[in-house]
Amino acid sequence: MNVVILAAGMGKRMQSDLPKVLHPLAGKPLLAHVLETARNLSHFRMCVIYGHGGDAVPARFEADDLEFVLQEPQLGTGHAVMQAVPHLNDRESTLVLYGDVPLTSLATLKALAGKAGLDRLAVLTVNLDDPTGYGRIVRDDADRIVRIVEQKDANDTERTIREVNTGILVAPTRVLKSWLSRLSNNNAQREYYLTDIIAMAVKEGIPVESVQPAHTWETLGVNSKVQLAELERIQQRNIANRLLEQGVTLADPSRIDVRGELTCGRDVEIDVGCVFEGKVALADGVRIGAHCVISHADVGENAVIKPFCHIENAVVGTGSQIGPYARLRPGTVLANDVHIGNFVEVKNSEFGAHSKANHLAYLGDATVGSRVNIGAGTITCNYDGANKHRTVIEDDAFIGSDSQLVAPVTVGRGATIGAGTTLTKDAPAGSLTISRARQASLSGWQRPMKQKKQD
Repeated sequence: MNVVILAAGMGKRMQSDLPKVLHPLAGKPLLAHVLETARNLSHFRMCVIYGHGGDAVPARFEADDLEFVLQEPQLGTGHAVMQAVPHLNDRESTLVLYGDVPLTSLATLKALAGKAGLDRLAVLTVNLDDPTGYGRIVRDDADRIVRIVEQKDANDTERTIREVNTGILVAPTRVLKSWLSRLSNNNAQREYYLTDIIAMAVKEGIPVESVQPAHTWETLGVNSKVQLAELERIQQRNIANRLLEQGVTLADPSRIDVRGELTCGRDVEIDVGCVFEGKVALADGVRIGAHCVISHADVGENAVIKPFCHIENAVVGTGSQIGPYARLRPGTVLANDVHIGNFVEVKNSEFGAHSKANHLAYLGDATVGSRVNIGAGTITCNYDGANKHRTVIEDDAFIGSDSQLVAPVTVGRGATIGAGTTLTKDAPAGSLTISRARQASLSGWQRPMKQKKQD
C-alpha cells in the first residue's frame, strides 16, 4: 500500500513558530503518532507532504522508508496529494492520512483498507452530534455514498446529516492519479479539494465504501492549543485504561502522564501526579509515590520510589528504596537493596548492593561498593573547574557525616572516614581517617553584646 501523509499546514491557530505536526502529544510529535501507526500496515512506501517549517519536518523524521515532498504553495488537500504522484506505485492502493490527526487506530485503518481495493474507493466517516463545519456524507435511497457536500454549500436538509467526512481514504492509485489530474480550483478558496474525487468515482461507476471508527476521537484533528490539550487528555486516559487492564494499580487514572513508553510488571502501584518520559520499565511489585518524574529508567522488582523523586537515565536495583525528594541523574546504576534518601543527588555513579546514603548528600562520578554507609552532608568533590574526577569507595566503608571526598580519591575496603573530614588523599583499608582541627574550649569567653543605639 502507498501511504500519503499530509503535513504541510501552517496551523495559524496554534500561535507558534513550531510546525503544527511537530507539536507534542503524549511526549511525541503529532506526526510521529501517525507514522507509528502507518508503519504497522503493509505499506509499499510512505510519502510525507510538508510545507510550513521548512526542513524541520524532514530533519526530525528522516528515515529509509519515507519520502518527503515539499508543497509550495499550499493549494488544498487535492494539490497536496498531487505532489506525491511521482512516488506512488500504480499496482497498490493509496491511503491518505493527515499529520495532525494522530489517534486513528491501526484496527480502523486495516478495516478501511479491507473495504478498498484496485476497483473501489473507501472513505472513513464518523457520526457527530454536532457536525457543524464538516463535509456531509450524502447517500442515495440505497444507502450508497454519492457525494460529499461542504457545510457552506449544503442546503437545510443536508445540514441535518450527522455523518461527516474525515478526509482519510483509500483509493485505487491508477484511478486516483486520473482524478487528481482533473481536479479544479474553481471555488471561493481557489484550492484543489481531495473530496471532489468522491463525485468523480460515483460518476465513473466506481463503488464508494465507508468505514466508521470504534471511537470518535480517532478522527479528531489538531488546529489549536485547545484541541491539542483535549487530545492529550484523551490519549492519557487511553494509556491509563491500558495500564489498568494490565493489572497496574493507579491511584487516580486521570492524574498520570505517560510521555513515551511505560511498561509495567505485575502488582505495580502508581500514585497521583507521576510523569513518565521516554522508555521506562517498572518490574513486578514496584511502588511509585506521588508526584515523581521518571525518565528513561529501569526500576527493579519490589523497589519503592517515594514521593517527589526525579529519576533520569538511571537503573534502580531490586528492593531498593529511593526518596522522598531524591534525584538520580544520568549514569546512575544502583544494585539490589540500595537506599537513597531524602535530598540525596546521585550522578554518573554505581552503588553496590545494600549501600545507603540516607540524607542530604551529593555523590557524583563515584563507584560505591557494597554495604557502604554514607553519612548526611557528604559530597564527592568531582569537578576541579575543568575536568571531572572519580571517587572510589570500596566495600564496607563508613563515611561520616559532613565529609568532603576530593576526587580523584579512593576509600579502602572497611575504612572509616570521621565526620567532618576533608579527604584529599586515599584512605587505607580498615583504618579510621580523619582530618579536622583539634577541638578546644576557652573558659571565661564572653559573647559580644549588642550595643544600644544612642538617642
